[in-house]
Amino acid sequence: MKTKIISVINQKGGVGKTTTVINLAAGLANQDKKVLVIDLDPQGNATTGLGHSNIDGSEKNIYNALNGSKTVSEIIQNTQIDNLDIITSNVDLSGLEVETAGDNGRAFILREKLSLFFEENRSNYSHVFIDCPPSLSLLTVMALVASNSLIVPLQTEFFALEGLTQLVKTIDRVKDNLNSELSIRGIILTMYDKRNKLSSQVEKEARDYFKEKVYNTVIPRNVRLSEAPSHGIPVLMYDKSCPGSKSYFNLTEEFLDQEKIMESAA
Repeated sequence: MKTKIISVINQKGGVGKTTTVINLAAGLANQDKKVLVIDLDPQGNATTGLGHSNIDGSEKNIYNALNGSKTVSEIIQNTQIDNLDIITSNVDLSGLEVETAGDNGRAFILREKLSLFFEENRSNYSHVFIDCPPSLSLLTVMALVASNSLIVPLQTEFFALEGLTQLVKTIDRVKDNLNSELSIRGIILTMYDKRNKLSSQVEKEARDYFKEKVYNTVIPRNVRLSEAPSHGIPVLMYDKSCPGSKSYFNLTEEFLDQEKIMESAA
């Protein structure tokens, strides 16, 4: 079984990247998939959202794997959810860009570390999700180089699509020069408010432009969704029946159906 490495990416902050990583990963784990989340954002929100500390001084984090002081297998930690593991992050990660300035191959560091891990450990992870930082920085490029595909959360607000064109250009550049197999697997509309005309307008534009790449499931604005991370658990555990949970359960089903289609086409 080939592990699928998927980056969840958008260079804008606050669009629901981490929420999507945590809840889609938890949804898949719930369906007996073995999932690894890699927090590649120095803010460490996926880390705290899955019940770990991003300030505990432990060396078990992605920074120490990328700088070579630990191997990937040494830094993987469990979460409270069966089948879901995490590689945590903290603010140290923000120094990596400066520290690797002289390294011509630095864009490939994450890919090399993960390849080595998968070679040495008959990994039984079906999916690895990388939570990218909200910028088109070195860390994001590293994630793009290491990934097979991308999920882009798109906030249904003004200017959302403008930022996306910039992102698509970056993806194309990485595809041409560093990782030819990279593709956008899906775009997910987040913070959707059906009472707001703008939400449906952005949805229409996104679907017209990206066609079937846009998931049918949309993620609503939902208080429980924003409360869950402070409890260190996915909303799927925090409140199973709220609209946010229902959407992520639906997204998980749609994601798995999409996978079946992709596999039968391969």
